[in-house]
Amino acid sequence: QVQLVESGGGLVQAGGSLRLSCAASRSIFSINRMGWYRQAPGKQRELVAVSWRGGGTNYADFVQGRFTISRDNAKNAVYLQMNSLKREDTAVYYCNTIYNYIDYWGQGTQVIVSS
Repeated sequence: QVQLVESGGGLVQAGGSLRLSCAASRSIFSINRMGWYRQAPGKQRELVAVSWRGGGTNYADFVQGRFTISRDNAKNAVYLQMNSLKREDTAVYYCNTIYNYIDYWGQGTQVIVSS
């Protein structure tokens, strides 16, 4: 019941910044948990950041202090601001939510960080 579409990925040099967007097909005002995950080649999908309805956030240790997750409820969108990017940040980034006990995922957006 929730369609998620990511955008904003691309090629960026190490040390640079990128902002990812996740557009939801319905209001996210009442959705408790919105998250960003990523998956690099040969690795499992891993949690990057979580945005909670009440305003709280959680971050993986490897992005702490560099990435920021935010919501714009009026636009039904979730963002991931990525700063000080490293080569190891290269991955496909996915938007995720749980709605009525069902896990929803976007198609992913590719982020490539070069030297």
